[in-house]
Amino acid sequence: MTTPVLVAVAWPYASGSRHLGHLAGAYLPSDIFARQQRMIGNEVLMVSGSDVHGTPITVRADEEGVTPQDIVDRYHNEFLDQWDQLGIAWDLYTTTGTPNHSEVTQEMFLAQLERGYIDRRTSKQLYDVEVNRFLPDRYVEGTCPHCGASEARGDQCDSCGKTYDATELINPRSKMSSSTPVLRETEHFYFRYSDFNDSLETFLDSKEGWRNHVINFALGWLRDEGLIDRAITRDLDWGIELPVDDLGEGKRIYVWYDAVIGYLSASKEWAERQGTPGRWKHWWHNDESRHVYFIGKDNIPFHALFWPAQLMAVGEQIAGKELHLPDDIPANQYVTFKGGKASASRGVGMTIEEGLKHFQPDALRYALASNFPEQADTEISYEEIARRVNEELVANWGNLVNRVLSMTHKTCGGAVAEPGELTKDDTILLAFIDRSLEESAELFEIVELRAALRKGMEAAQAANRYLNATEPWKLAKTDPDRARTILFVALSAINGIRVMLSPFLPFTSEKLNNLLGRPEGWSRVPLTPGLPIPKPTPLFNKIEA
Repeated sequence: MTTPVLVAVAWPYASGSRHLGHLAGAYLPSDIFARQQRMIGNEVLMVSGSDVHGTPITVRADEEGVTPQDIVDRYHNEFLDQWDQLGIAWDLYTTTGTPNHSEVTQEMFLAQLERGYIDRRTSKQLYDVEVNRFLPDRYVEGTCPHCGASEARGDQCDSCGKTYDATELINPRSKMSSSTPVLRETEHFYFRYSDFNDSLETFLDSKEGWRNHVINFALGWLRDEGLIDRAITRDLDWGIELPVDDLGEGKRIYVWYDAVIGYLSASKEWAERQGTPGRWKHWWHNDESRHVYFIGKDNIPFHALFWPAQLMAVGEQIAGKELHLPDDIPANQYVTFKGGKASASRGVGMTIEEGLKHFQPDALRYALASNFPEQADTEISYEEIARRVNEELVANWGNLVNRVLSMTHKTCGGAVAEPGELTKDDTILLAFIDRSLEESAELFEIVELRAALRKGMEAAQAANRYLNATEPWKLAKTDPDRARTILFVALSAINGIRVMLSPFLPFTSEKLNNLLGRPEGWSRVPLTPGLPIPKPTPLFNKIEA
């Protein structure tokens, strides 16, 4: 029986180039997981898109003297090109700037308004007198009210991860004029997040197997402070229009509220594009479906707290059934570069574009995956990527494939040999490969991707040790039948190992698929004697220092 799996991936701001920390944090792990889920036969819907409404976009547009749409178009197209180069296999990568997204957001807003979870309030917001405008979150910087870090953003602190209202900043300053803003009254719609503290705690208490830092962060927030009601509109001219005119002109739905709705709106857009408009319900109105959210740890509150509250608040207002809540949020921690957290806004870390200039896509995927920050921050550098590629990927997996294919081509007449009787050593190796396949599948189920990759590489090491112990290159002269059997066993091992590594290394795995045939599920398919094996070329290039 197949399971409908929604792979929901964080939406990057289309405000600047993404770095390798972003890739390792959300986009690569989600693709690896989705690929494996497809291989085992599950119905995967992997969606994301460029967030076009964040204030980082309007801030950048103001700085460059262009329109926000100019910024969005530039970086959305850059992302699309990079996802293609990296082999990120989206079912749909869209934007929050589509009419569909606006409609779904407005539909959720109206449903929550009708159910009493949204109300109007007058509050004081920061205002820049010099430029005569209110200052939405990223237009303000100051000192974090929680940890005291300087240059904290107006919505969230990079240092401690806490979210807050811009009015809570200590010593705030306008990014538009560098002046000290003042407080002025303005009217906005507020979402009643505080109504969901108890429901969210019950929801989180029911989750088993979530990463400790995710569950501890979310539950700690609820138990220490609890959620407060937050304004979900802003004094902006860039964003989704309100479906009601209560507040007059100059108000837009804010990105905090609308971005997470993208997971639902993208699912609906995908269904429309397939010519099956109601197909989204297979994931969102299905108790048997599984929703897995891939994000960085700075997004934990939005996905573990705010988004579930928004889903709960809709009730059965959308298509007559409650919407599916998150099943797992395997948020990764940070990637650091020379000790500093990767940051697009501060220009810290290697960009994806730079990474693709230096490394083969599969080599880059491998180096990042082998060092995913799943449980703790990890550090990466050009030198570390090169070391992992040369010492692990090339020397282990690449070497195994190249020498087995080369010896098979040379020793077995360019085809898979007919094996003789297998020895104990032969069966031990193949049993180890099959057991590794089972264990790696179990690791994928709990989203332990680093460990799953390690299983595949340990299997490759075992096959290399087997070759070194049996020495078929020597036996080719003295016992050619045994040599051909050893090469058959080694090639059979490769046939299983490539399955484990396929989600991580899609491009080189496709080369092996063209040689050995496509895998059938998550298992080692028996080889057919006589299958042609042409002279191979190396899968990976060694990186020169």
